[in-house]
Amino acid sequence: MKPSIYELSDVQVRFGSRVALDIDTLIVRPGRLHVLTGANGSGKSTLLAVLAFLRRPDRGRVMFCGSPVDWTGKQLGRLRKQVTLLHQECYLFSGTVMSNAGFGLRMRGLGQQETSRSVEHFLALVGMAGFEERDAKALSGGEARRVALARALACRPAVLLLDEPLAHVDQESSIIVKDLIAAQSQSGTTVVMASHEAHIERKLPCTIIQLKEGRIDSITTPDC
Repeated sequence: MKPSIYELSDVQVRFGSRVALDIDTLIVRPGRLHVLTGANGSGKSTLLAVLAFLRRPDRGRVMFCGSPVDWTGKQLGRLRKQVTLLHQECYLFSGTVMSNAGFGLRMRGLGQQETSRSVEHFLALVGMAGFEERDAKALSGGEARRVALARALACRPAVLLLDEPLAHVDQESSIIVKDLIAAQSQSGTTVVMASHEAHIERKLPCTIIQLKEGRIDSITTPDC
């Protein structure tokens, strides 16, 4: 069995007096697709924020690749370069599709030529080749979601976190996104995705982590 990429123990997140997340134990294995399911308010987005190192738990321990997360600035900067979170709401800036898709690479210090080459590759993967000079603000919801996914993939993260990537997109975008998610986990990227889609395990081979009121209700792992 592969070693874990995440291990959460006794993790609790509070918003005021409300307990948003209360996890006794959770192990996330590398190179697999994990799907978080549950009703609104069940803790899916909060758990993704913890896994993205954007929300420090109020209690408990998080291990990443076998080492404890101490939540210091120096360590967080290094860890966040290995993990990319794609929010449900796509944050695209004013400007071209090319400039938006290359944002993460520029922040990592890549040169213009290398950034352009990588962005063109990943835009083609999401079916957006030829859109490089389009105004990002003029895109449809599905197109914007695909550009945001291309931006995330271009950074080649070890872990890809997705918050409802299939919500409110057209059928063409949904098919493209599903195929890319499956391809990422098959190529060795660890993917953790929140989803409301019914019976998603029939469309994407995945481990289902069912959340209820901030706690893990069940975990279903495929036989493969």
